[in-house]
Amino acid sequence: MAVTQSCIKSDGIELLVAYYQNPSVQLRNKLVNLHTGLVRKIAHQFSHQCTEPYEDLEQIGYLGLIRAIERFNPKQGYAFSSFAVPYIRGEIMHFLRDRAGLVKIPRRWQEVYTQGQKVRKELTITLGRCPTDTELARQLNVSVQEWYDSNLAAQNRMAISLDSTVVQNVDCALTLGDILPDSKATNMQQQAEDREQLQGAMNQLEESTRTAVEFVFLKELSRKEAAKRIGISPMTVTRYLQRGKEQLVSLLQPQMMQTRA
Repeated sequence: MAVTQSCIKSDGIELLVAYYQNPSVQLRNKLVNLHTGLVRKIAHQFSHQCTEPYEDLEQIGYLGLIRAIERFNPKQGYAFSSFAVPYIRGEIMHFLRDRAGLVKIPRRWQEVYTQGQKVRKELTITLGRCPTDTELARQLNVSVQEWYDSNLAAQNRMAISLDSTVVQNVDCALTLGDILPDSKATNMQQQAEDREQLQGAMNQLEESTRTAVEFVFLKELSRKEAAKRIGISPMTVTRYLQRGKEQLVSLLQPQMMQTRA
C-alpha cells in the first residue's frame, strides 16, 4: 500500500509539473481523477451541514479542484492538497450561498454561535474594543476553525417568512427574523471565506516563516516576544515576516481576483 501511495504521489507531482509547463485538457482530467478523494472528503463534510444532495456538492467541488489545478505553481514546492482545499471549499460555499438553501446546523455549532454572541458583548465591554476571532475562540474554549464554521453555518440559514419558525431542519426553534442575512452578516461571510483562503496560503509557507507570521499577526505578539519563543533574533523575525507577506500576496492575489470576479 505504501508503495502504491508513493507511486500515486510521484505521478501527481509529475503531472502537475507537466500541466504547468504545457496545460492541456487531457492532463487536467488526469489530475482531477487523481484527486477525486480530496473533493469527496470535503463534499461529505458539507453534506452533513446542508440540504443539498451530496452529488451536487461533489460536482461543484470539482470546479474548485480544476481552478486549483489551473493556478498551482509546482515550482513553489508546496503540497497541492493544501493549495486546493481553499478552492474546493470556497466553490462549495459560494454554491450554498447562491442557492440560499436551508442549512442543517449541528447542535454543537448552534451552541457555539449563540454563546459566542454573548461572549462578544462581554469582551467588548471588558476590553473596550471588539474582540478578535482568536480571543473569542479562546474564551469559548474552541478552535478558531470551529468558531469560523459556526458563524458560516449561521450565515447560510434561510426560512420562508420572517415569522416562520424553522423546526424541520434544525435542533432548536428559529425564525427568519433571527437568521435573515444583512450587510453585517454578508461581510462576516466574506471574511470567513477570506480566512479559508488565508489558511490555505499559510499552510504553504515554510515552517519558520509560518510560525513567525502566526506569532506576530495572529497571536499579536511583539517581534521581540516572537523571537524569544522561536529562539531567533528579532531581526530574523523581521526577515521571516517580510518573506511571509510577499509569499502570501503572491498566493492569495489570484484567489482574491477570482472571488471578487
